[in-house]
Amino acid sequence: MAEQTQYEELARQLSAIGAVKRDMARILPHDCPGGSAAVLTLLGRHGDMRMSRLAELLAVDMSVTSRHVAHVAERGWIDRSPDPADKRSRILRLTDAGRDRLDELSRRTTELLAHRLGDWTDDEVGQLIGLMTRLRESFGDCRPASRVTPPALAAEAAAHGTHAAPVSTQTTRTPA
Repeated sequence: MAEQTQYEELARQLSAIGAVKRDMARILPHDCPGGSAAVLTLLGRHGDMRMSRLAELLAVDMSVTSRHVAHVAERGWIDRSPDPADKRSRILRLTDAGRDRLDELSRRTTELLAHRLGDWTDDEVGQLIGLMTRLRESFGDCRPASRVTPPALAAEAAAHGTHAAPVSTQTTRTPA
């Protein structure tokens, strides 16, 4: 198990990931913010799905998912058709325009990563992919319903008469 100082340094490095995410957000087309890009990416990766499944994969609530879906639907990037099994539900699917937009997003992201990581070896990029995948799996779902508080945080909160924020423990899927 890693030492406390390693976890502290990891926390500092993870907070710096915000700069990477902001740089990646800057390359998105003005009409396709991050939430819309995530919807297109997940539909491209997982295929047609119900909005409830998309909300699970995005790890956000249904109201946020609905806003993202409305945005991409208004631009013609997805179709929403009745679910034959449940007419109250809709099946979301990429349109040809949505696939084109997804291809553009992929190209932009790949070019940025190739530029920023141009001095990395293939092995180093592969190691980063593997470690980030493992990190994401360690955090699991991250939705509030699936969270518990680690024992050390719970004990500290109890000692101070406060409530510790819960942390996810599921490791069954990697949404994005």
